[in-house]
Amino acid sequence: MRSAHCRGMAAVIFLTTLFSNYLYAQTKQDSKELAIEKLITARSYVFKAQTVLPTSPTANRQLSSDYDVKFSPDTIISYLPYFGRAYNAPMDPTKGGIQFTSTKFDYTQTARKKGGWDIVIKPHDTQDTRLMSLSVSETGYASLQVISNNRQPITFNGYITEKKTKR
Repeated sequence: MRSAHCRGMAAVIFLTTLFSNYLYAQTKQDSKELAIEKLITARSYVFKAQTVLPTSPTANRQLSSDYDVKFSPDTIISYLPYFGRAYNAPMDPTKGGIQFTSTKFDYTQTARKKGGWDIVIKPHDTQDTRLMSLSVSETGYASLQVISNNRQPITFNGYITEKKTKR
C-alpha cells in the first residue's frame, strides 16, 4: 500500500515539475515576443545577418563576420556583404557590399495577421539600394531582401536584436 502511495506522490511531483517548467518556458517566450514587439514599434533595433541567399546559382553561405543593419527612427546604417551579379562596378572598391547610411527614407510597417511584421524601407539618399523588405517573426527571426538598381536581388536570414548603447 505504501509503495502505491509513493508512486502516486512521485507522479504528482513529476507532473507539477513538468507543468511549472512549461509555464516558465511559456513566460520566457512571451517576454521575448514583447521585447521584439517593443523594438519593432520603437523602430530602434539591429538586424543581424547569419546567412546569405544570393539570386545567382551559388549555394547559401553562412556569414562568419558581424554583418548587420542598424535601424533607428531617423537613420539606417547598413553593413552587409554582396554575392551575386553586379551590373556596374562601384567607384570605390572598398564599397563592394551593401554599405550605406541613410537619413532620408520611407519606412512602412505592417503587422501580419498570424503574428510578426512586414517592413518596407525605401532609401532616397543611396546610390544603389532601392528597396529593403524585412519580414520579422514574433520571436525575432527575420529575413531581409535587398533590391538594388545595379545588382541582382539578395536575401539575408538572421534575427532582430536590441541596439547596444555606446559607453
